[in-house]
Amino acid sequence: MKKFVNNPDNFVPDFMAGVAAANPDLLEYVPEFQMMTRKDIGSGKVSIVQGSGSGHEPAHVMAVGPGMLTGACQGPVFAAPPVDACYETIKACNSDAGVLVLVNNYQGDRMAWDMATEMAQAEGINVRQFWINDDVAVEDSLYTVGRRGVAGNFFVIKCCGAAAEQGANLDEVEAIAEKVNKNVRTMGVALTSCIPPAKGTPIFDIGDDEMEVGVGIHGEPGRRREKIKSGNEIVDELFEAVRSDLPFEKGDRVALMVNGLGGTPITELYLMYARAAELAEKAGLTVARNYVGEYCTSLEMAGASITMLELDDQLEKLLDAPAKVAARIF
Repeated sequence: MKKFVNNPDNFVPDFMAGVAAANPDLLEYVPEFQMMTRKDIGSGKVSIVQGSGSGHEPAHVMAVGPGMLTGACQGPVFAAPPVDACYETIKACNSDAGVLVLVNNYQGDRMAWDMATEMAQAEGINVRQFWINDDVAVEDSLYTVGRRGVAGNFFVIKCCGAAAEQGANLDEVEAIAEKVNKNVRTMGVALTSCIPPAKGTPIFDIGDDEMEVGVGIHGEPGRRREKIKSGNEIVDELFEAVRSDLPFEKGDRVALMVNGLGGTPITELYLMYARAAELAEKAGLTVARNYVGEYCTSLEMAGASITMLELDDQLEKLLDAPAKVAARIF
């Protein structure tokens, strides 16, 4: 596949430079640590920090901004950021109200952030971690012990970022993270593989007539490989896997997200949303908020995931709170 690449080794810093150049009033870019922070980091508010491998954009650095992340650092494509980058990000975002690190559950990310957090705590910084694990497809994967953290991450960031912006203390923001993670579920499907720029070839083989049900965002195997079905049939399986896991029940108010994995046209994502919304109505769920687009991708992988978050008045208000990030339409 043809790509817009200069030197593949500089792919991540090149794209981060572009994000910073497009948001000069909003973001501060530190190339040495592949770190992006808000320009208006202030005292008195809890800082929300994240960082993981690149290739999942707009996660993670494009979610930095008022009402969302305070700062983030990127590793190479599909690899955890170095410990020193995590440590420097915590220090750069340090606040007298404390720092909460949101970590998607992958072994590499957890190891890096564990060490960075211990280093920061040794310096007297008030920093805590929270692990996100919303993927219902498998209980363990190639990179995890326990469930993976995928697109549901965006709901955790949004609610924690809003609470921090409104002045919640560290205990309260951490409680929000626990509440959202407890109430959110995701599952995805892939029709094609992604192609990391440095590799230049697909990371797994899949037939033109096949799909990987329950795929991970690094191309990890899901529940099974089978012949591709119609869009509605695919949504039926993803939706039921998500709905039954919590389980979501008649009368629940939910936020419903159809997330593209990077190589699926928006038209197909809305085709999927139409079916998912129909299934939600049949299940007696009220879709109070909906999200269709790309939130957590896998480079140009053709595929999508469905995420559902059970809402209450508190979470609805946090989702509605203002936010300003690099990932935007207008």
